[in-house]
Amino acid sequence: MSRLVAIVGRPNVGKSTLFNRLTGERKAIVDDMSGVTRDRHYGTSEWNGIEFSVVDTGGFVPDSSDVFEAAIREQVHIAIEEASVLLFVVDVMSDVHPLDEEFAQILRRSKKPVLLVVNKVDNERLSMDASVFYTLGFDQYFEISSANGHGTGDLLDEVAARLKEEAPDTSIDEDLPRIAIVGRPNVGKSSLVNALTGTQRNIVTNIAGTTRDSLDTKYKAYGKEFILVDTAGIRRKSKVHENIEFYSVMRSLRALENSDVVVIVIDATQGLESQDLNLFWMAHRLGKGVVILVNKWDLVEKDTNTHLAYTEDIKSKISPFVDVPILYISAVTKQRIFQALETILQVYDGLTMKIPTHKLNDYLLPIMEAFPPPSRKGKFVKIKFVTQLPSKRLAIALFCNLPQYVADSYSRFIENKLREAFPLTGVPVTLFFRKK
Repeated sequence: MSRLVAIVGRPNVGKSTLFNRLTGERKAIVDDMSGVTRDRHYGTSEWNGIEFSVVDTGGFVPDSSDVFEAAIREQVHIAIEEASVLLFVVDVMSDVHPLDEEFAQILRRSKKPVLLVVNKVDNERLSMDASVFYTLGFDQYFEISSANGHGTGDLLDEVAARLKEEAPDTSIDEDLPRIAIVGRPNVGKSSLVNALTGTQRNIVTNIAGTTRDSLDTKYKAYGKEFILVDTAGIRRKSKVHENIEFYSVMRSLRALENSDVVVIVIDATQGLESQDLNLFWMAHRLGKGVVILVNKWDLVEKDTNTHLAYTEDIKSKISPFVDVPILYISAVTKQRIFQALETILQVYDGLTMKIPTHKLNDYLLPIMEAFPPPSRKGKFVKIKFVTQLPSKRLAIALFCNLPQYVADSYSRFIENKLREAFPLTGVPVTLFFRKK
């Protein structure tokens, strides 16, 4: 079961600031004007060894006639249904608001784990004021200041504890590689799975959101068995109006977390858009193998440079992680789909590759001796030993005397050298510089 945490609450209580705090990013726009968060933001976080995805929802306003607030309301309902844990954020500065009471009723009916988060508690007086939120009917609350981080450690302790309680995924064939097919609605994900399997298991129409549930298909090719997961995953729920883009992302996040390789399908007639980039960086941060398939290539008018220009545009958007396979396919005509499948399996091989320690040292140590890290404060970094770590993602530990002085630019230099020597295309590589 995936680990998805949704931040919910009425407008202007500090949800986006909390999102930035949990994910360590400045991705969500923060402003005093309510309703600033209209697009959804997705990120990853880790606490006590538990990794999870974070969704920042817009401010919830029940029964509003405003078109943006109505769309936000739909998305909040979806987040409530799909999330593993809900962080219900309220503002200590404004006391209990009638909208908080309405929201509390909705959350209690959801039967999901809800953590009441009283935000903006910056001093002792405000801490005393926070007790009024017991009237919302929750057993406990967490006092935090998302602006300066006060109290977020206790909150994250509880989040991690709740996520640990989730039942593990006991699906059959859990040891088989899982290939998640993700992307925006109507880009051809189901058509691609049907074309590969030679069946019409997945319903395909030109209506975005036809796939109502994520579908797993066992598949064998090139001597290997694996699971193909079609993640369109739109499912009609009572009292929830379909918001196709948001539903698609929520289901994609779940499948993405449980996958080994993430295949991002984009529509050649539309290009790589913000939602595709969100999924790309989520996969990268989680250490998943990544392949980009540009579908409907048969519908694009081409000249000699079309392919090169398209590739350069994609790489400019995903920079600096540009060592990613980009293939141009047509699920309808089956153009290059089996070449794409072969590439996907190669990425999986790179992701699960175990590099012998002696090979790493024989290759990297001479390079690092010839091109050592730049000195800082008159001190020189000496890297003495390299080994691959036993983890699900591809991680390399480099033991040295002064790990704190190794710059990010030098880390990228070493990563690029690794990519020159080993088949790591499409595979995120994490380097850890440790004290020897």
